[in-house]
Amino acid sequence: MKIKVKRVYDAAAQGDGTRVLVDRLWPRGLAKDKAHIDAWVKAISPSTELRKWYNHDHDKWPEFKARYFQELKANENLIAEFLADYKDKQVTLLFSSKEARFNNAAALKEYLESR
Repeated sequence: MKIKVKRVYDAAAQGDGTRVLVDRLWPRGLAKDKAHIDAWVKAISPSTELRKWYNHDHDKWPEFKARYFQELKANENLIAEFLADYKDKQVTLLFSSKEARFNNAAALKEYLESR
């Protein structure tokens, strides 16, 4: 699996492959018919509690990743299913945050690539 990370509000590109939204909430102001999203996988997004705790505070990034990775490990069957579904494919993990580097999709990419 080849993984890219991209903001959901950015234009879809041919090289995106399968576009997967990995946010728990639907992106604000984005019409579903204009989103060009192939799948919305809420189950592997950070929990509501973790998302609210993090609140895009860069100082919390290392702890956010550690807690998120614990959540992912606790849902190993969902991760295995995700990896199996997209094996040998180009996947673009989509996120809605304005933060390009410190977001859940970037953390998820790191976690998936470590597997």
